[in-house]
Amino acid sequence: MGIDLDGRAHARQRWAARVALGAAALSVLLPLGVAGPTSVLLLLGVLVGVAVTLAALWWVLTRRGAARTASGLLAVAAPTAVIWAFAAANLLWVVVVSLALWGLAVWAGKFALSTTRSHAVRVRAYRTPAPARPFLIMNPRSGGGKVERFGLKEKAEQLGAHVHLLDPARHEDVVALARDAVDRGADLLGVAGGDGTQALVAAVAAEHDIPFLVISAGTRNHFAMDLGLDRDNPAACLDALTDAGVELRVDLGFADTHPFVNNASFGAYAAVVQSPEYRDDKIGTTLELLPDLLTHQRGPRLVARARDTVIEAPQAVLVSNNPYRSDDLAGLGRRERLDSGALGVIGVKVESAAEAAALLLGPNAPGLTVLTAHEVVVQADRAEIEVGIDGEALVLTTPVRCRIEPGALRVRVPAGRPGVPETKPPLDWRRLRKLAAAVGRTALPKSRQSGGETWRAPQTWQDWTKR
Repeated sequence: MGIDLDGRAHARQRWAARVALGAAALSVLLPLGVAGPTSVLLLLGVLVGVAVTLAALWWVLTRRGAARTASGLLAVAAPTAVIWAFAAANLLWVVVVSLALWGLAVWAGKFALSTTRSHAVRVRAYRTPAPARPFLIMNPRSGGGKVERFGLKEKAEQLGAHVHLLDPARHEDVVALARDAVDRGADLLGVAGGDGTQALVAAVAAEHDIPFLVISAGTRNHFAMDLGLDRDNPAACLDALTDAGVELRVDLGFADTHPFVNNASFGAYAAVVQSPEYRDDKIGTTLELLPDLLTHQRGPRLVARARDTVIEAPQAVLVSNNPYRSDDLAGLGRRERLDSGALGVIGVKVESAAEAAALLLGPNAPGLTVLTAHEVVVQADRAEIEVGIDGEALVLTTPVRCRIEPGALRVRVPAGRPGVPETKPPLDWRRLRKLAAAVGRTALPKSRQSGGETWRAPQTWQDWTKR
């Protein structure tokens, strides 16, 4: 009997799970088989080396002068010593092969799990009429001159939009421009610029319940990335002005009255970007200011409250419009969805080199707090604190209340956009074992009648043995 398409999918799923488990087992057994007890000592050496490297990096960030130089050398020497130890024991090839096997295990495992269900949550798109009087604000300096390079003004005007080019020689209030455009009948607001400008105009669009258009002409374009827009060709975003556009309902974050589409940051980073020297010398300014900021000799002493959690004296707090992924290195800096109705909260509190080394534990490290909340309140031991809102440096009165407005923003995007990159689910080894043990239903019909009783194919190895 032939195998149907559903059966083929189940078969691929089972074999991928078996490959994942087999490769994971081999990645552990290979060092044990080749090096025996020595492999355990070498593994401990790796863990110690990583911990020492993290501790040394902490000293690099919190020391100056000769101490910083010595810490930098230690951060390089620790991993070098580990590599040398493996090479001296003629086991470097074992490490390479084991890492390759582990990589195969992770890839196959995520493939097996991703075929059981779609891990990505798609924002629902709505078909709506094309705007009749769109108004777009474009920053000619954004993204190194993308507005001119991609002919954004000309294409937008050909599609019927009124375009206002910001004057690089003077400050212009984009909120006032957007409000004036709405008063004159604009039925869509859009921005070709950085995320900070996007957020300000997006709040005006949300206030008047009209669509907002994101044109990926900024430098990083984080918001555009999470919307699934084409960041390499910002001109493609303008296709949303036609009947080919669709609307998404997404959330909008606020720090007091200041909107953000990405995040609001408090603590060390927010203080560093306030420095006048930061724009001209980012690395030098950061290294100069961090020792005092990380050791609480400078800057405010923060207290962040989210739900029942209190984060005392963190060096940094990041509040995001929907949470960032933390379960997969490939997904760091990305949000799986923009309509969950929850803020993401990441707090960092590291007081010593030992706690810095504990960051080896990842999201479970004691110095990290990762959670979601509908409201976050940041207090301090002073009346005002520095806040970075979508990369813009502000000073706000304490306490600062961060909140989220679920579905507040109507975003118009091209229906044919590239889309959000597919994300793989986190590994669940117990689930993989169940998948690997499952016996397919492809060799037998799903059911048959036998003596008036319905017979169904066994689903697991245990079911087969019971029969």
